[in-house]
Amino acid sequence: MSNSSSITQFLLLPFADTRELQLLHFGLFLGIYLAALLGNGLIITTIACDQHLHTPMYLFLLNLSVLDLGFISTTVPKSMTNSLYDTRTISYSGCSAQVFFFLFLMSAEFFALTIMSYDRYVAICKPLHYGTLLGSRACVHMAAAAWASGFLIAVLHTANTFSVPLCKGNAVDQFFCEIPQILKLSCSHSYLREAGFVMFNASVFWWCFLFVVLSYVQIFRAVLRIPSEQGRHKAFSTCLPHLAVVSLFISMGSFAYLKPRSVFSPSLDLLVAVLYSVVPPAVNPLIYSMRNQELKGSIRKVLADVFLSGSKFSITLQG
Repeated sequence: MSNSSSITQFLLLPFADTRELQLLHFGLFLGIYLAALLGNGLIITTIACDQHLHTPMYLFLLNLSVLDLGFISTTVPKSMTNSLYDTRTISYSGCSAQVFFFLFLMSAEFFALTIMSYDRYVAICKPLHYGTLLGSRACVHMAAAAWASGFLIAVLHTANTFSVPLCKGNAVDQFFCEIPQILKLSCSHSYLREAGFVMFNASVFWWCFLFVVLSYVQIFRAVLRIPSEQGRHKAFSTCLPHLAVVSLFISMGSFAYLKPRSVFSPSLDLLVAVLYSVVPPAVNPLIYSMRNQELKGSIRKVLADVFLSGSKFSITLQG
């Protein structure tokens, strides 16, 4: 029997045992990670450089892209490194840091998604009051509240999780340090305090999700009253992707953190973890830019400027 004071490292769950499958996992995660870096980086650069996009909706989207970059960078690079070098280890301090940043960025991202639903609600249902309800100061305060709430949740959960005595070894049944998997290593009944924290925060997230759903009920009622088919199509194209992202995020995250401890399936836990921790940061840029003609036009303009600058620089070097 071991305890938490004697644990210096944890063993993460490998995706595969054979070298070929490990390299396949590395290549797959590398592709997803590069796609997330490119997509979110393009959105951040485009919104930052284009003055026409300095509106609440796009500033919240920029905030989401920053969170997405941090979120996927917390887990995927370490998993790729372990597969590439055929290892499973992560240090105790590294595991603690991973738990903290994962919870911090995940919570802040969900609060940001909730704020974005409020932004869409005001824009569609109360357009005349948009400038009043979502002025620059209000946007900054809401974004800061999302980050601060995520930070507070992460501090409380990380401190509480790693204060629980661990008596069942150091093998974590996940490809990153996830709280439910760490609590499986805890001594009998010593995890109940952290489980209480998880339930409390789950209730907060579900209230946020209920707010999102009610916002979209009002949004869809307003959209259906729009006489123009083009106007209805534009409104739905900006709202439905956001609702899909929130639904995937909350459903998979809730399953991972709230399912009974008796329900144990490593392959299912692995799939759920990938769906809520890896997929959203990679597909968010595609979802939010796919139907947004204004953002797509700005991205093309930024890319054209980059290629034009590169061509001029090449010509200068040749001259």
